[in-house]
Amino acid sequence: LPGNCKSLNLLAVFNVCKCLRGFTRHDRKYHVIFFKLLSRLPLRVLYALTDILYLVIYHIWRFRRDLSVGNVRNSFPDKATVEVEAIAAQSYRNACSLIAEVLKGASIEADELRRRVCIDNLELLAPWIKAEQPVVLLASHHCNWEWLLLASCIELGISVDAVYKPLRVAAVDRFMFETRSRFGGNPIAVKNFLVEVMKRRTSARIFALVADQTPPRDEEKHWTRFMNQDTAFFVGADKIARMLKAPVFFVGISRTRRGYYEATLKPLAAPPYSGEGTEIIERYARAAEAHIARYPADWLWMYRKWKYRKPLYA
Repeated sequence: LPGNCKSLNLLAVFNVCKCLRGFTRHDRKYHVIFFKLLSRLPLRVLYALTDILYLVIYHIWRFRRDLSVGNVRNSFPDKATVEVEAIAAQSYRNACSLIAEVLKGASIEADELRRRVCIDNLELLAPWIKAEQPVVLLASHHCNWEWLLLASCIELGISVDAVYKPLRVAAVDRFMFETRSRFGGNPIAVKNFLVEVMKRRTSARIFALVADQTPPRDEEKHWTRFMNQDTAFFVGADKIARMLKAPVFFVGISRTRRGYYEATLKPLAAPPYSGEGTEIIERYARAAEAHIARYPADWLWMYRKWKYRKPLYA
């Protein structure tokens, strides 16, 4: 489209979103009911709807398409253009499938989820849980991290405290909170997470974080080379592990086929820890990088991971 038409389309989308957000503030409970009714649809129907969504977002709207292709190209400079674009396109298709699965997460039965998400080596956590010690699990925006949380709650049988950032649209935030709370999950807003960690540090529980997000410019961060680029990581997971004297595991999840996943735990660190540092986050970055390189189309390439450059003296 010509530039003026693009501006008009974006303005229209913005105004519609404003209206929806305003309406949501007054009637969000009805929106949540609507989402839950949607979740009752068979997964194949939800997939059909999100397949259409993929066509709209990737091929018509081209939402963050250039950003995604650029992220893949910068991360894999040796790959041919055709392969780079194929990875980006499949990443969007997988992300749209994730929307269907997130909706289904509000109603899916425990037995069905067990069949669809297999966590291979949970026995690695048994000694720590038996000793009434907390454990830190670090995942990434890979495959379906929402179902991974639900499956972990089912399989472990203890509280899983998951940090989350509240969403702007109240109805969606409430729906996600209620869905994540199923099977004993305990979502904790990021601003309250440290306080809640200190309250619960003496009991056997899981603290779960999706740790590949980018910290704001003015927050403490750990810089490293990640996916062929200088990349900033939050240091909170490292600090929490040291504070709790808790072991840390990376959770790598892979897609075996549409709607079916397999997750594996990888030990990253265990107490005793010596003083302060960021070695745990560095090990996490290496584990996440290797997993993304192995399954590139399952990472969320449309995410603005590289929002800013590394300062000269960082």
